[in-house]
Amino acid sequence: MTITQLTYVIAIAEHKNFTKAAEKCFVTQPTLSTQIQKLEEELEVLIFDRSKKPIELTEVGRKIVQQARNIVNESERIQDIVDQQKGFIGGEFRIGIIPTVMPTLLPMFLKTFIKKFPKVKLKIEELTTDEIILRIKEGHLDAAIAATPLESENIKERVLYYEPFVGYIPEHHRLFDKKSIEVSDLEINDMLLLEDGHCFRDGIINLCKAFKNQNEDSFQLESGSIETLIKLSNEGLGMTLLPYLHTLELNDSLKVNLHHFVEPSPAREVSIIYHKSELKMQIIDALHDVISGIIRGAIAFQNVKIISPLSK
Repeated sequence: MTITQLTYVIAIAEHKNFTKAAEKCFVTQPTLSTQIQKLEEELEVLIFDRSKKPIELTEVGRKIVQQARNIVNESERIQDIVDQQKGFIGGEFRIGIIPTVMPTLLPMFLKTFIKKFPKVKLKIEELTTDEIILRIKEGHLDAAIAATPLESENIKERVLYYEPFVGYIPEHHRLFDKKSIEVSDLEINDMLLLEDGHCFRDGIINLCKAFKNQNEDSFQLESGSIETLIKLSNEGLGMTLLPYLHTLELNDSLKVNLHHFVEPSPAREVSIIYHKSELKMQIIDALHDVISGIIRGAIAFQNVKIISPLSK
């Protein structure tokens, strides 16, 4: 049994196809098939049910894949140990970032990080929280930046910053004349939201439900982007809530519509998350230090109340 064989097993389990798995592993399909057959012969079990389309794991195969992931992750620790001993911070690092954090946070830290750690090759993807959790567990991401707490098994969280919610309330809205707003002012039926799948949406729903018995089904308008929510709000279709960092880039004519909450401000917790196996910790530490150092200059809020991103 070899690490390479276990890597092939994991790839087939994920792609449910020998040809796609071979492409992913940069080997020919016959080479991959031969190695899997050798492993099955050695173990005297079938890992895959080839009669099914797409290919499925057998009952014992599911257990083997779970253990294979643990073994492959642990084998990568050897390179980690060597890198840390040498004080080396470099190599490929795959990171996912949720859509409501990506456009504001990435420009703030990326240039500084690349300049400080030129040997790190960042591969960045914009992903939903559910996609991030799955990819971290399957070993396809080294870390991610997401709203927490997530309470997800096998995933660790390190807080980067707390980002307050800010009301975006256009003229002629019932709350426009209020200097500061309270959570109890919010009405779920005139709130514009992001589409389902965004954790910022779930945070707003949890915020509203915590103070009033309001029905999520009453939502009428949803959008895939915060920019569209602002435009819809300007058309008089309701108010919305924005993450604080998004408000910094608004022009002066839009900033007049911003309304801060009475303290403690509702806020989201944004963290760098990673697998409990703690691979590539030297790069995770470097990212944490750079981001948290930069963000301190942008967010001075201290008196906040964290709103969970978990759907309730």
